[in-house]
Amino acid sequence: MTLYPKLILDALATVRYPGTGKNLVEAEMVADNLRIDGMTVSFSLIFEKPTDPFMKSMLKAAETAIHTYVSPDVQVTITTESKQAARPEVGKLLPQVKNIIGISSGKGGVGKSTVSANLAVALAKLGYKVGLLDADIFGPSMPKMFQVEDARPYAEKIDGRDLIIPVEKYGVKLLSIGFFVDPDQATLWRGGMASNALKQLIGDADWGDLDYFLIDLPPGTSDIHLTVVQTLAMTGAIVVSTPQAVALADARKGINMFTNDKVNVPILGLVENMAWFTPAELPENKYYIFGKEGAKKLAEEMNVPLLGQIPIVQSICEGGDNGTPVALDEDTVTGRAFLSLAASVVRQVDRRNIEMAPTKIVEMHK
Repeated sequence: MTLYPKLILDALATVRYPGTGKNLVEAEMVADNLRIDGMTVSFSLIFEKPTDPFMKSMLKAAETAIHTYVSPDVQVTITTESKQAARPEVGKLLPQVKNIIGISSGKGGVGKSTVSANLAVALAKLGYKVGLLDADIFGPSMPKMFQVEDARPYAEKIDGRDLIIPVEKYGVKLLSIGFFVDPDQATLWRGGMASNALKQLIGDADWGDLDYFLIDLPPGTSDIHLTVVQTLAMTGAIVVSTPQAVALADARKGINMFTNDKVNVPILGLVENMAWFTPAELPENKYYIFGKEGAKKLAEEMNVPLLGQIPIVQSICEGGDNGTPVALDEDTVTGRAFLSLAASVVRQVDRRNIEMAPTKIVEMHK
């Protein structure tokens, strides 16, 4: 049997690409590098993106079509090409970001997202370039906290790739899965889907030059935490807790998650949220309604820094609901608390980077 290009192309024309409904030839997905040598055929299929979800099935379908409509004896070799550049490899993502910090809590309800939002704003007020990723896939809250619920991020082609442009508010670059899903519907995704969505928000976005990239992680321990750790070279993690014993027990687990051998992310410190209640009209008064200095004692016990203590005042709740983080107003008790927290984070990160510098020099020489 003699093979010729039209035989191969006619067979490929029987395969339809699900993304467009067109066959491979009609969709111009067959590259012009078709080679025939006896009963051996080789060519490439062209996809829009290197992460095309139909890539594997199309390769199999194209090979099956040639065996079915031409001959089962044909030796088929198919390679792939993509119109867009590939996402950088894991470990090489976000090369323009100086420090990547995960903000975590052992349990929900301790104000982790509030701390994340206000820490980001406070760092921006100190003059740093800041990005904030809402990685709480199943309970995104940052769009509301920044009053950008109606924002719809768009993509631009940059260096051969379609990259999502983060929303900017209060000097912070922001992305959240909340921008892409119906806020009134539950996000019913399995772990793999959630992890892939998170990878896109990290690796397929134009974060640009950042001094600090904060990641508001979901409460507890999950696939999301492992995805972030395995995708990014993290500077460290911050654990948020209230002074309550039940919250501290889970905070201890959160610290263990980051410091165990499989994850190995340094703890930058603890934040004690809801440390005490202070009435706005009596700013000097402190009422320890959830216990006194529980996170401070845990920090001492586990030999990690206590980065800050954030009091409860009504304005924190109101600011979160209204989309105006309290850190914007440094003349308030809470505004000063978050600016102090930001300064503590900067000092701790600088200290860690100085400690790591000799290791980096050795690695460079290797």
